[in-house]
Amino acid sequence: GRFSGGTRGPCVGHVCPEAAQGGPIALLIDDDEILIDIPQRKLEVRLSKEELAKRRKSWRKPSPKFKKGCLARYMQLVSSAKEGAVLKANLNEDN
Repeated sequence: GRFSGGTRGPCVGHVCPEAAQGGPIALLIDDDEILIDIPQRKLEVRLSKEELAKRRKSWRKPSPKFKKGCLARYMQLVSSAKEGAVLKANLNEDN
């Protein structure tokens, strides 16, 4: 599993696409209501399509925390967690 054993009860371990990539989770704010349906393997935010569209329109990709050095290079070359967070051979590689 993904967890160290410190988690008890139902737990959502990973959501994709990630917030930094502009996935739906990027649009959430504190106190938004979320439905977690374990048998259906579904997460659903309880917001109208209009509200989500409004938030999507105002969303901006966050600036990178690291602009130089090893961590900046790593951010440029690493794939997403969904893809295993592995290093790409070069910047032009899609996977």
